This record gives sequence, structure tokens and C-alpha cells, in this order.
Amino acid sequence: MFDSLSEKLQSVFKNLRGYGKLTDKNVADALREVRLALLEADVNYKVARDFIEKTKQRALGQEVLASVTPGQQIIKIVHDELVELMGGDEGQSADKLAHSKNGNWMMVGLHGCGKTTTCGKLAKLLAKQGRKPLLVACDVYRPAAIEQLETLGRQLEVPVFTLRGEADVVKIAKQATASAQAEDRNVVIFDTAGRLHIDQELVQELVRMKSALAPQEILLVADAATGQEAVNIAEHFDKALSITGIVLTKLDGDARGGAALSMRAVTGKPIKFAGTGERLDDFEPFSAERMAGRILGMGDIVGLVEKAQDAFDAQKAGELQEKIADQSLDLEDFLSQLQQLKKLGPLENLLGMLPGMGKMPDLSVGESQLKRIEAIIQSMTPKERRVPEILNAGRRARIARGSGTSVAEVNDLLKQFNGMKRMMKEMGRMQKAMARKGILPKMRLGR
Repeated sequence: MFDSLSEKLQSVFKNLRGYGKLTDKNVADALREVRLALLEADVNYKVARDFIEKTKQRALGQEVLASVTPGQQIIKIVHDELVELMGGDEGQSADKLAHSKNGNWMMVGLHGCGKTTTCGKLAKLLAKQGRKPLLVACDVYRPAAIEQLETLGRQLEVPVFTLRGEADVVKIAKQATASAQAEDRNVVIFDTAGRLHIDQELVQELVRMKSALAPQEILLVADAATGQEAVNIAEHFDKALSITGIVLTKLDGDARGGAALSMRAVTGKPIKFAGTGERLDDFEPFSAERMAGRILGMGDIVGLVEKAQDAFDAQKAGELQEKIADQSLDLEDFLSQLQQLKKLGPLENLLGMLPGMGKMPDLSVGESQLKRIEAIIQSMTPKERRVPEILNAGRRARIARGSGTSVAEVNDLLKQFNGMKRMMKEMGRMQKAMARKGILPKMRLGR
């Protein structure tokens, strides 16, 4: 989402190279470009104005340290101000989430913001933390919302409370609360109704729900692609309900993203969670520090490591190391690793978490190539995967037809796989030789 803003800001910082001091002129020139970049990214103009003024006051007159350039120093200042703009450490970090309140959580927002899906994602995240969530269908105006929530509940193995035919949401909410107590459910997530725009009827219904439930959390679900209107929506909901936080959805989209930088500043309420994709796993506690790093091209290594820890099977990783050590790796293992890699999410999102890699070209080509490789291996029999040496011309032609690829592509995959095995074999021989000569201690992988 922040690609355009990130590119513009990094271009501004490059122009500061070579200066020995942050002077009034070069700071003013740089911040003028930063302000334009923020406005073009749809950041609220008042927020952008205040941001530039605070950054200017911090930057002016600062001596450039011997080990850094003026560009690096102003990046640090802009980074710190971005973190503060998005709420500092007010967000819902993983540690805070583990100790956050149980009870009733109201999810509010306009129609189309992804509220129902977000309820499911939140339930999954809380269940990972050891909670026992209950989903409650309180959108009585859109029948598909009830069915969608029930489908999500089945996928997540989380119970869903519904009262079909009942139009009084307060009655539904009270019965759901009683049901949660009876079933020992300690977090009740209420999926409320939305509208295409804010109206008095919607607001009054939510106010009555709030009065009946006394919720621990009232989270505004906002589509980050909405732009400036998202800021107005946040103000209205906050005025009526005193929301406790914001959930930004669709951060993986191609919108300019300025709303994400404005909403906390305008409402004073923290961004607590972020939806980063369509999968139920694509949901995380919001970290202003890490988001600022990604905007400025510094990456998010912590986030990448957390994704890897969740996705990769430690036992399978140990078995793979053993196979690499004794050169017994086969295409079955290769397929397993591809499937583990897919759990981390789209390749573009992963590379965006590495410093300086957010604008890597041809990411879609790499993604489609991985899918072709997976299709080719899945078109093989288990024996062919374990013993690829038996793949003669007839078998390769059958595999190509089954995977929707060409024989040449099948041949290329086998050639690359055999080359990888030869390389690992040579590395193993070199390691053993160096160990015999005392240059390298003997190592056993996977132990």
C-alpha cells in the first residue's frame, strides 16, 4: 500500500547526501518534498502540516554525526515522527494482546470495510493467545453476513451465536452474552451492522448495544483504501461511541495509504490491528515502529521472523537438515518446503519486509514460477518424487500434461534440482575434508 509514499520519501533522502550539516535550506527543501509526498499519499492536510512542523523543529541545527550522513539523520527523525504519528507504542503489540481484556468486543464500521471477515481473523488471533472466543451475528439487515460468519466459525472451529428472525440487536446481544457465560467463552466478538454511510439509525442502534453490553473494546474497522473519507468516518464513530481503537483492513492493497497515517492523529485513538491480506492468518497486532520502518524502506525483519515461526514446522525443518547432511533430499522434500513457504503469504509481501526489497521488480513472475514448480511436482507419483531418476521421456510428457506445463519446463525443474543436489554433495565433501584437516569442527545438522 505504501509503495508510492515509500519511493518518494527515499528519493527525497537521497538528495541530502553529501551535506555536512542539516541547514535551514536543505532541511526546508527536503521537508517540502516530504510534505508533498504525504499529501499525494492522501494524508490529511492538517496532519501533514503538523508533522512537517514537528520534524522541522527537531532537524534544524542538528550536527551530522561522523558516522552518518544528513540523509540518514533526517530519515531517523522522520522515522521517529512517523512512529509518533501512528501512535507510538499505543498499539496492540503481541505482549499487550496476551494481557488485554476479556469480555465483550464490539466491531463497528461501514458496509464493505471487511468487518465480518475481520471478526473471524480477530477470533483466530485471540484463540492463538489461549482465549476462547464466541462470534455473534448482530447484522440483522444483511442475511449473507450471518451465513458468512457461520462459515468462518466452521473454518476456525469457533462457535457462532445467531438468532435468525430476530430484529432486536440488543436482545440478540444479551442472549449471546448469557450463552457465552454458559459455555465458558471469555471473549465475545459482536459483528454489528454497517451502512453505506453514517446515519442516525445506525448510530442509535450501536449506542443501544454499547449501553447494554458495556464492552471492553469498541473497535472501528476501517478500509485503509477509503482515503480522506476514512478520517471523517473515524471522527463520527468516535464522537458517538468513544471507540477504543482502530482496525485497518486491506493494507495489502494499492491505495495510497494516507488514511492509515491520519486516523490516529485525528481521533487520538490507537490503531490496534491491521489486516494485511485475504487469508485468515493475514492479521496482526499493529506496530507503529515496524510500519514506519516499512514505509521508509527499512523493512520489518521482526515481522518476517514471526511469520516464519508461525508457518514452519520445526520437526520438518530438522528432518530436512538431516537429509541435506546425508544428500538424500528428494522432490517430496522440495514440495514440502514450497508448501511451507506458501504459508508465509505472497512473495511480494515477504520481500517488502526485507530492507530495501520492497520495490523488487518481476515479483509476480517469481510467484507464478513457484506455482508452476508446485504443479509439476504434484503431478508426479509418490515414487517419482522419491526417485526422480526413473522419470523417462514418457513420464515427463505425462507430468507436463497433468501440470499444464511443457516438457521443457519439467526438464528445467529436474535439471535445477539435480544441480542443487550436486552442489550440496560438494559442500558436504568440502566440509568433511576441512574437518579432517582440523580447519573446521565436525558438524551434524539437525542435532
